[in-house]
Amino acid sequence: MSPAERPLRDYAAEVCEQTDVRRGLPLPVGAHESEGGVNFALFSRHATRVRLELFEQAHDAVPARIIDLDPARNRTGDVWHVWVQGIQTGQLYAYRVDGPYRPGDGHRFNFNKLLLDPFAMAIAQPPDWDFGPARGYDPAAPDPDDTPSPIDDAGAMPKCVFIHEPFDWHDDLPPRRAWSETVIYEMHVRGFTIHSASGVAHPGTYRGLMEKIPYLKELGVTAVELMPVHEFNNGQLPVSNPLTGEPLTNYWGYDSVGFFAPKATYSSAGGHGQQTLEFKEMVRALHQAGIEVILDVVFNHTAEGNELGPTLSFRGIDNAIYYMLTPDLRHYRNYAGTGNTVNTNHPVVRNHILAALRHWVVDMHVDGFRFDLASILGRDESGTLLADAPLLERIAEDPILRDVKLIAEAWDAAGAYEVGSFSARRWAEWNGHYRDDVRRFWRGDDGMRGRFASRIGGSADIYTASGKGPESSINFVTCHDGFTLNDLVSYRTKHNDANGEDNRDGTDANYSDHYGIAGESPDAAIEAIRNRQIRNFLLTLLISRGIPMLLGGDEFRRTQYGNNNAWCQDNETSWIDWRLLERHQDIHRFTREMIALRRAHPVLSRESFYTEAEVQWFGADGSVPDWFDSRARQLACLIHEDAGSRLFLIFNAGDEAVGFHVPAAPEGMHWHRVVDTYRAAPGDISPPDQAPRLDAADYQAGPRTAVILVTRR
Repeated sequence: MSPAERPLRDYAAEVCEQTDVRRGLPLPVGAHESEGGVNFALFSRHATRVRLELFEQAHDAVPARIIDLDPARNRTGDVWHVWVQGIQTGQLYAYRVDGPYRPGDGHRFNFNKLLLDPFAMAIAQPPDWDFGPARGYDPAAPDPDDTPSPIDDAGAMPKCVFIHEPFDWHDDLPPRRAWSETVIYEMHVRGFTIHSASGVAHPGTYRGLMEKIPYLKELGVTAVELMPVHEFNNGQLPVSNPLTGEPLTNYWGYDSVGFFAPKATYSSAGGHGQQTLEFKEMVRALHQAGIEVILDVVFNHTAEGNELGPTLSFRGIDNAIYYMLTPDLRHYRNYAGTGNTVNTNHPVVRNHILAALRHWVVDMHVDGFRFDLASILGRDESGTLLADAPLLERIAEDPILRDVKLIAEAWDAAGAYEVGSFSARRWAEWNGHYRDDVRRFWRGDDGMRGRFASRIGGSADIYTASGKGPESSINFVTCHDGFTLNDLVSYRTKHNDANGEDNRDGTDANYSDHYGIAGESPDAAIEAIRNRQIRNFLLTLLISRGIPMLLGGDEFRRTQYGNNNAWCQDNETSWIDWRLLERHQDIHRFTREMIALRRAHPVLSRESFYTEAEVQWFGADGSVPDWFDSRARQLACLIHEDAGSRLFLIFNAGDEAVGFHVPAAPEGMHWHRVVDTYRAAPGDISPPDQAPRLDAADYQAGPRTAVILVTRR
């Protein structure tokens, strides 16, 4: 008989008299050092029995010690607790929780399943973590969902790591960058440096990211937005790439198994608690460089999936509390499209999420959060979107979180789309309208001139009604979810066949073009157009009011070969190939100089919408634009800076060169051309003191071209 199949009752004979165990305290919940021992506390309202198990190795099927909690002695209200003497940092532990297995009543307790502490600060994984043994039901039974699994899965389950180790923050303080000076760089921790060309000593890790901090600082970004770093199982997918036969993985990580635990495999030093230390070192180093850390967090669902998914934590601890269930109580509401929805309507769950956020801010020093599918967090028990959702309000008004950046992905997979109206002004939002309208304008679509003007002005048409300003708009042309910037100008349609879903996954609304042929092209003319369009997108992003967000690698044309949903591709499809930096130095230089230009002209990033005194709009002939002319693809604007200087921005999205009337410069000043995306590098962008002077009253803008003129004395 294997250890995993061993009946749990056999362990009872091994429990010796435990003189080093006390009743413990119900607060704080989780595992915390206390008076020479550790206090373990776990919430479960409907449990009838709780057992704490201590392990020596992550792959162990048999615990080194078991501690059964007495319902009369070790329970206060809904919290089970026990104090154990002599526990040291690095101790592995997990729980078993018993209670009714009645799916029809919403309960799915199974004492055969080892469970992760929802408050675990670190999680140690066994090699080749398999979700199969963790299923709480018996798939071989005639009625699988009504039959609890008899299999003990301890050997296949990860273990929680108790951590109580001081860390020297070197008097670290958060950079606290104002929104007006923020430039966000979205990245995947592993994908950023795992490629062999990255040149780092610790590829694919927090430390590898640290090695690239000089690069980020030189580029000019002020914040990194890290795709999920909460612990997750890379190997949860039982499918393979139909083109190569290689297994597909959960690469992006939008399936958390622990809201407090940093991803172990992103640590260069090991996953037995070292991941927490290395994460802190990374944050400290980024702060020393003046770069903030924003985490992409997923609180709307977990990796446990629907009723046929694994029992890892919430489901086995108190399923009816932690998840939103359908009226039959057997099934799960599925607003994320992943099988379940976390029940943020319950006060206990709200407290749990708030505690996780506070942990990352207080203990890990992060500076902000981007909330995946945040609209789900504002749905009530019936699924209705609430105007003043309690959890969102608590997060916004929490005194500990008061200075952190809050960013919402203001939609979900069930049809909600709240861009412009998401919760209170405290919340910024990914502006999906910005992405689509800017793409469509530069592609040359009809009727986009007015929308384009609004987007570069901060999207007042979207945010004014809710009392928000341009600082609420996270502007982006590309992000992890969709085409890279290179692919946006290299493909008309997605190429997701390698994902194993017959190219059905991923959006079809890409608003992209390839300008002659799909994919990489040897044609110099096609490449020239693509380079120009990339510069147009980068320029637009970095002159727009609102908060610019770059997708990591776009500054040197990273490609995913047309895959616009590479969530399962842990390979060169997703990894940043640093050889492209040398190949596309011109785009990298353009990006760096545009970030510097934005910083040099604060009028472009003010946290207010333009007034009539600040901006004037023109057609190519210098007249007021006809906003109802759907065929117009030209636009210009004059921006008044402080001290009398001016910016004149020219946008020609047409496929022919157009002459633009240039307004007269203020007395004693002259126009200088700082940027012209039609020109080849290095003439595409010039330092202010080297920008050539213009004396003509007109400027010939090439096809698909953006121009920036600046006045100087």
